[in-house]
Amino acid sequence: MKKQFAVIGLGRFGGSICKSLVDEGSEVLAIDQDEDKVNEFSSLVTQAAIADSTDEKALKGLGIGNFDHVIVAIGDDIQSSILTTLILVEMNVKHVTVKAQNDYHEKVLNRIGADEIIHPERDIGVRIAHNVVSNSVLDYLEISDEYSIVELAAGPTIDGETIVNLDLRARYGCNILAVKRDEDIHVSPRPDKKIEEGDILIVIGADDDITRLERRWIDET
Repeated sequence: MKKQFAVIGLGRFGGSICKSLVDEGSEVLAIDQDEDKVNEFSSLVTQAAIADSTDEKALKGLGIGNFDHVIVAIGDDIQSSILTTLILVEMNVKHVTVKAQNDYHEKVLNRIGADEIIHPERDIGVRIAHNVVSNSVLDYLEISDEYSIVELAAGPTIDGETIVNLDLRARYGCNILAVKRDEDIHVSPRPDKKIEEGDILIVIGADDDITRLERRWIDET
């Protein structure tokens, strides 16, 4: 079943997250007070709504409490960001990610119970979207428009398998650059190296191939 996301605030940052989540195949509800912005995204996302996110009744009317993950990407209005986050937390939304404007803003968001806080200068929409969609992806680095490097956690179904048996290159077009185990990093690991549950595989590949691998990875782990 596809995860359901809601993005509140459709500025450049929120808009980039919406687009990235849609590219990942997720269902997305886009929310903003600005009708023009909502209309801009209405044909892209699953649902777009004009609403004041500081209005609890409005959010309840949109069924926001049923979403797996809500991302608060409100621009410069720190007060609205805080009030929106507080409402979402009190509604027991499963996971709330909020964009912080500064360190003070972050402290307040931490106090009121935001699950994850991000800073625009440190995180880009594509990276955030990729991480929240896939539970198996620990980190993500876009190296070009088509290629990326990801860290994947080894699950129990591949415990004891060798790299040659996994054959990620033939099956998915991806290559294992390194294997991290505890504090040790094995770069360009030998084909006969055995993978243990909990190992971190650093994999490079085309975005489409990595997406196929991630989906299979989730099914198997």
